[in-house]
Amino acid sequence: MSAETATRGGERLTDAAASAPRTLWDRRATRIIGGLILPLLILALWQAVTVSGLIPPYRLPPPATVLDAAVQLAQSGDLWIHVAISLQRVLLGFAIGSVVGLAVAAIVGLTRAGDILLSPSLAAVRAIPSLALVPLLMLWMGIGEDSKVTLIAIGAFFPVFTTVSAALRQVDPHAVEMARSFSLRGFDLFRTVQLPAVVPSIMSGLRLGLAQAWLFLVAAELLAAAMGLGFLLTDSQSTGRVDRILLAIVLLALLGTLTNALLSVAQKLLLRRWI
Repeated sequence: MSAETATRGGERLTDAAASAPRTLWDRRATRIIGGLILPLLILALWQAVTVSGLIPPYRLPPPATVLDAAVQLAQSGDLWIHVAISLQRVLLGFAIGSVVGLAVAAIVGLTRAGDILLSPSLAAVRAIPSLALVPLLMLWMGIGEDSKVTLIAIGAFFPVFTTVSAALRQVDPHAVEMARSFSLRGFDLFRTVQLPAVVPSIMSGLRLGLAQAWLFLVAAELLAAAMGLGFLLTDSQSTGRVDRILLAIVLLALLGTLTNALLSVAQKLLLRRWI
């Protein structure tokens, strides 16, 4: 079978897949409604156990009480400050950690020397619990923004590095050799063959890194912060405001979901461009 015949056959398969009828599960409305079912069930169960008195309000206040706490904080302006500061820390730390993670992943994934020299040390650092780094960062950088952003960047770094470096090492060597036979070297080889092969892994690593950045944000703000959602958790614990603790948890979940959704949209656009 000639290359032209194979190409035409592949095009026919692609066109057939694209023209295949979409099932009910493939529709966007189904995904949105299906994704809301579990949160609504949890909300209904929450309301039921609080109204029935099964759990006392001082342990689990009803949803309306949490909503009232959100309205009070929003009217005073404190809610928006907490959200804005936490979002700023996450985005800045995530950006720094992702850029460094991609750069180090390229060194480790594309060169044998980088893999041998860096992989063991990075594996050891990755095994250190995040809370163990907080005292050292506070000693070196103080309790300002630098230590918090650095901790978040460390959290975002490792998922990006691990995912992308592993994907680069698994690029089809036959495709690389074929590209080299056409005199592709260095950046041209990376841009033409290796980068398109790892774009899905890059986006997966970025989404994992973003989720880890939110986790490290809470660790940073719980120990040393005067504002932010982590501080709101700590302050509400000390004052016994369970409604505000639940509010902070809900806000963290919503912000994490929103930022992940934005990355998901970017992933679809990039996959259309590269795949």
